[in-house]
Amino acid sequence: MKLEFGFGTGVQTVEVPEKNLMGVLMSNDVPRGLMNEEEVARALAEPIGSPRLREIVKPGEKIVVITSDITRPCPTWRIMPPLLDELYAAGCRPEDITLVFALGSHRRHTPEEMAHLAGERAYREIKCVDGDPNDCVHMGVTDCGTPVDITRVVAEADRRICLGNIEYHYFAGYSGGAKAIMPGVSTPAAIQCNHSMMVRDEACAGNLDTNPVRQDIEQATAMVGVDFIVNVVLDEHKQIVRAVAGDLVKAHREGCKFLDGMYLKRLDRRADIVIVSQGGAPKDLNLYQTQKALDNAKHAVKKGGTIILIGSCKEGLGSKVFEEWLLSAPTAHSMIERIGTQFQLGGHKAAAIAMVLENAEIYLVSDMDDALVERIFLKPAHSAQEAFDKAMARLGPDATVLAMPYGGSTLPRVE
Repeated sequence: MKLEFGFGTGVQTVEVPEKNLMGVLMSNDVPRGLMNEEEVARALAEPIGSPRLREIVKPGEKIVVITSDITRPCPTWRIMPPLLDELYAAGCRPEDITLVFALGSHRRHTPEEMAHLAGERAYREIKCVDGDPNDCVHMGVTDCGTPVDITRVVAEADRRICLGNIEYHYFAGYSGGAKAIMPGVSTPAAIQCNHSMMVRDEACAGNLDTNPVRQDIEQATAMVGVDFIVNVVLDEHKQIVRAVAGDLVKAHREGCKFLDGMYLKRLDRRADIVIVSQGGAPKDLNLYQTQKALDNAKHAVKKGGTIILIGSCKEGLGSKVFEEWLLSAPTAHSMIERIGTQFQLGGHKAAAIAMVLENAEIYLVSDMDDALVERIFLKPAHSAQEAFDKAMARLGPDATVLAMPYGGSTLPRVE
């Protein structure tokens, strides 16, 4: 069977014998109802585990809305108009509402970026600010030792409302929910402590209940207190197909269930060979972005198997810190040891690649130089077919194969 995988603006093709092919993992069809702002308005009118927001907030209270920064796909500009309508219906005044961008460990925004993220109406009507890790209020320490130091404007507000989009997160289980607070408006020390647990087996995509990173995030956020959330699930075109609103945990979990309905792929066994891509441009511009597909593919491959990662990576590695970690590491395993004592944004993705290499070999089909690919502990291949042929030669004519053409979105789970 001829399979196609996005590669930059083109495709890579692979001929896979039908007897070897276990399946091609694509997103599931789900019923579609309201979209975008209309769906957000519906969710606000039908909160989960909570009264309506207009019944919670009071006139004169200082309200902060915490939302994602420019590195995340959360469409804040679509969420804010119905959210502002709900707050105004409670008698809240624009001057009492502040939109805070959760930077985590990322850089500050330009005014133009803030205006783009907030949307024209919110940027005009209310105050918009970046979180400030240098001006925080200490609110406690979690059982894992994570300091709960929170941006002052958030910590001192009367009401806190968290926004976000829900997608799979490779060590926090899912994005959204309490992540707006921790790490969103916390400090580098908190992020170091919390994210250093990413090396534990339970810290993986699709896991919440036994995930130490997520448990620590939610314990920290409980110390701060969140009154309401609005989270959204996006389709592959970044349109809102489901919104959930209400209780910090209960509404978030309902959103996660919906995401599973779209993107979770249940398997009865792992495959010897997994062929995966991000789906082409712009998601495979560099290895930093393409890594997301690799991390989902690891859940589908047998120990000792092969992952064939297809991504143009025409701009190279994609992050200076990521590059430094990969190029300075004496061994792949050394990056796993390093992340446990020195969490660094960018380095965490290098360590994630190293964690996959503990169990499988990785062929990279890309536009990068062979010597560079080999230097970062991967096997270069000039075509997906070449990589597949080499994997079959190593694993034998009966090797089983799974294809993931949109690996960044689909999450395999072996039952």
